[in-house]
Amino acid sequence: MPTPVILDCDPGHDDVFAIWLAAANPAIDLRAVTTVGGNGLLEHTTLNARVALTVAGVDGVPVARGAAGPLAGSLHPAEDIHGTNALGGPVLPEPTVPLDERDAQTLMRDVIAASEVPVTIVATGPLTNIGVLVRDHPDLLPGIARVIWMGGSTTRGNATPYAEFNALTDPEAIALVLDSGVDFTMVGLNITHQALVTREVRERIGRIGTRTAAFGWELLEFFCSTYEVTQGMPDGPLHDPITVAMLIDPAVATTVRSHLDIEVNGTHTRGATSVDLIDALGAEPNATIAMDLDVDRFWALVEEAVAALA
Repeated sequence: MPTPVILDCDPGHDDVFAIWLAAANPAIDLRAVTTVGGNGLLEHTTLNARVALTVAGVDGVPVARGAAGPLAGSLHPAEDIHGTNALGGPVLPEPTVPLDERDAQTLMRDVIAASEVPVTIVATGPLTNIGVLVRDHPDLLPGIARVIWMGGSTTRGNATPYAEFNALTDPEAIALVLDSGVDFTMVGLNITHQALVTREVRERIGRIGTRTAAFGWELLEFFCSTYEVTQGMPDGPLHDPITVAMLIDPAVATTVRSHLDIEVNGTHTRGATSVDLIDALGAEPNATIAMDLDVDRFWALVEEAVAALA
């Protein structure tokens, strides 16, 4: 039976590939896409989610707007990586996929309540929507199978020396999710930087020859160009689709159980994810931490998904 999934995202180049992987692979039943301010302003991330589904020829998946910014502080979009519209590179078509009249919270509640089995939430942006959901609707927790989040790191950050972008954007939301006791998986920079979009990868995707592949190739060319300028990485890391790939094929990544804390107050460490891999605290594990990626297995899933779409 396919895994029912809500994909909460902030597209973002890598979010688009996460959407495509979730929409195309038969192991996933994509029941909703919700958006959050993160890589771009909410108006852009919401439009981009609709564009991603439109380009791929996917319909019947409701898309709803969520939080425009974090629970505390203000949003600082990643324009240096993703461009001013959060999806720099290709000309974006007018989306044919409509915007649901419900907001993200209502759509998530409706999907969870209507599901015959618990729903997995895949989150590839700041955890604002999920934090609000578990805070305001604890009655829904039995209907959430797990939360798989792209964010954080077991090592260093990319937005500050210690904080990854999604974690830095809304650490208060992460704290709410961890405190809820929901089954939680962190897919951090330590593993996503193993998913490098090499020139060979880009060429393989371009050669697929579909409309989705052509659009994806343009996305990856832009994405790698900004990573080269801003971080000295000509082969950018395709962070977000690893979350979905782990649902499809758990063998795509190794994991460990560990205790995870999020820093919300540190002057230099706000947004840092403290993963106790050495059991220094003696605290009960509260998260599954993704560690090592089967790179070939991962890219095979991505390429198969792109080839299966329009």
